[in-house]
Amino acid sequence: MKLQEAVKKETMFISAGCLVLTVIMLLLFFLLDKFGPYQIPLVPIVLVSGILGCIIAVLNFFWMALTVQKVTSVEDEGKARSIMTVSYRNRMLLQLIWVVLAFALPFFNGAAGLIPLFFPSILIKCRGIISAKKQLL
Repeated sequence: MKLQEAVKKETMFISAGCLVLTVIMLLLFFLLDKFGPYQIPLVPIVLVSGILGCIIAVLNFFWMALTVQKVTSVEDEGKARSIMTVSYRNRMLLQLIWVVLAFALPFFNGAAGLIPLFFPSILIKCRGIISAKKQLL
């Protein structure tokens, strides 16, 4: 199966956006530690957790995009639905395992590992809002 150009383009958009949002998140952690009421030292644990959370988020999106690409070539609707269901379940399991590890293991920061998982959804919704506004104008 050849990777479609749309999958490459969207994955690059999500990767870049997640990276930018992860850097902003880490900057906010730093600012909260220095100037806020919360003590969240920007130690390697927080950095690694944020980066791994970002990687898991991008991998999840890429896996979903590959599944959609595969399903579009399947003729049988039942088989296509089954492929999407299995993919969804496995992707959610991957994220669940990461979240449990991020919160349970002492060498990860749970918040820094969890927050990046929301970034692809935020990016997709923001892109949709911006494109809808452009169409209205």
